[in-house]
Amino acid sequence: MQDWEELLSQAGYRVTEPRRWVMRLLLESTAPLSPQALFEAGRARQARLGLVTVYRTLALFEELGLVHRVHLQEDCHGYLPTSPGHRHFLICQHCGDAVEFPGSEDLEGLIATIEAQTGYRVAGHLLQLLGLCPACQGM
Repeated sequence: MQDWEELLSQAGYRVTEPRRWVMRLLLESTAPLSPQALFEAGRARQARLGLVTVYRTLALFEELGLVHRVHLQEDCHGYLPTSPGHRHFLICQHCGDAVEFPGSEDLEGLIATIEAQTGYRVAGHLLQLLGLCPACQGM
């Protein structure tokens, strides 16, 4: 991941301790974390972290492209740190671990077909794959 603190500063935002905690927790996790999970883990390590701060921080990080929101089965959504460029995620349905893989223009043909069939103009897409990681396949 790029230097998120530098990107935050360049965008005119302060690098605060709560923002550091949220990003630290995201970077330490191999699975997407919900806002509630981030709040609970953060409170265990930093008593001054508030739930509203977690939501605001995630919204800011998402706006700046520092995190990516993914859909979880049991929670509404979770967050993962992102790498530069267009990226997608593959999430294990058993343990919740996630891996990032690069997006590419290989969807252009599908998007063109969908636009022709529906009359819509596609402005973007989200791609998230679900499956079983190698460790869970052996269980």
